[in-house]
Amino acid sequence: MADKTPKESNARFATRIDPTKESLSPEQLHFIRQVELEQWKKKTQQLRTRNVVTGLAIGALVLGIYGYTFYSVSQERIMDEMDEEAKLQRTQGPKTGAN
Repeated sequence: MADKTPKESNARFATRIDPTKESLSPEQLHFIRQVELEQWKKKTQQLRTRNVVTGLAIGALVLGIYGYTFYSVSQERIMDEMDEEAKLQRTQGPKTGAN
């Protein structure tokens, strides 16, 4: 992301600096690291929440598809009809030693 703050800004707070080029004290570098860590923790928590919501949504979709598949397959009567036709053919057909 590009830095949009001009070098010579009149802003009272949050002017951007490059810690590698500026001569900063160890306390200032420590403070910068602490602020960056807190920002990272906040962003990580937001991402974790989004990931959990997305995972639950995908899981619900998968379970819905799985459940619908089982429901639709249980409604099919093709095999039952074929079994009934086979029984009908056996009862109406000629009686042989194989029957």
